[in-house]
Amino acid sequence: MVGTNITREKIVETVSNLVIKAAKILPAGVIHALKKAKTEEESQTAKKVLEILIKNAELAEKNSLPICQDTGIDCVFVDLGRELTLEFDLEEAIQEGIRQGTKKGFLRASVADPLKRKNTGDNTPGIIHLNLVSGRQLVIKVLPKGCGSENMSALYMLPPSAGVDGIIEKVVNRVFEAGANPCPPGIIGIGIGGTMEMAALLSKKALLRPIGEHSKSDDVRELEKKILHKINDLGIGPLGLGGKTTALWVSIEVYPCHIASLPVAINYQCHAARCATATLVDGEMEVAF
Repeated sequence: MVGTNITREKIVETVSNLVIKAAKILPAGVIHALKKAKTEEESQTAKKVLEILIKNAELAEKNSLPICQDTGIDCVFVDLGRELTLEFDLEEAIQEGIRQGTKKGFLRASVADPLKRKNTGDNTPGIIHLNLVSGRQLVIKVLPKGCGSENMSALYMLPPSAGVDGIIEKVVNRVFEAGANPCPPGIIGIGIGGTMEMAALLSKKALLRPIGEHSKSDDVRELEKKILHKINDLGIGPLGLGGKTTALWVSIEVYPCHIASLPVAINYQCHAARCATATLVDGEMEVAF
């Protein structure tokens, strides 16, 4: 095992910065997709809505303000190299980073006890997913998830006989049922395969993939394109006011499953598709979008 100069304080600082930046700066790919959608829209109402969404994102970045009042529950994805030795509790440091970022960024505390509904007051605990990888890598991604869109997510345990057509039908119908609730146009993350919980995790991970980046699998890539086309044919449009842009992108992640099962999970992300990443480079954590 090889040591590292990454300290608890550095992780806390990094996560705090990611929480703040993700809440206030949309990734360039999302802005580009919104602008592209605006030029391609035929509906004047849809064009105007997209113009407002773009302006809102630009003002948020310029004035260091949250893109949306719902700054979300922070989902944190960590790739940790097996050769790294961290002499502190990584999960505790991440939670403290969320706590400090929420306070420093003047972000809304949106996390509560599920039964008593009492707010924790500092947006913790966040949701942490740790993935062990080779080498001395360390990558931390913060995905703030607002619940207008999260609440429109769904999980289906289909029979294998449903096939690809059954998957398409479930996804498109779910987007139709969601209507304007998830603040479209957004990204549709889809997890196919594994088990119930794996499909749900895959659908969330799918949202981490940048807009414009298809699956490396030919079959999955074609399915992404087909589903996106069918979703945008629904005519729901930006904020549900009609138009040809109901989704900006569809991302699918797959995993082998039991011969008697076909799990399919759908995780909806709104137009404020926020995400920020920090990567360990030469002993320092570098933040990117």
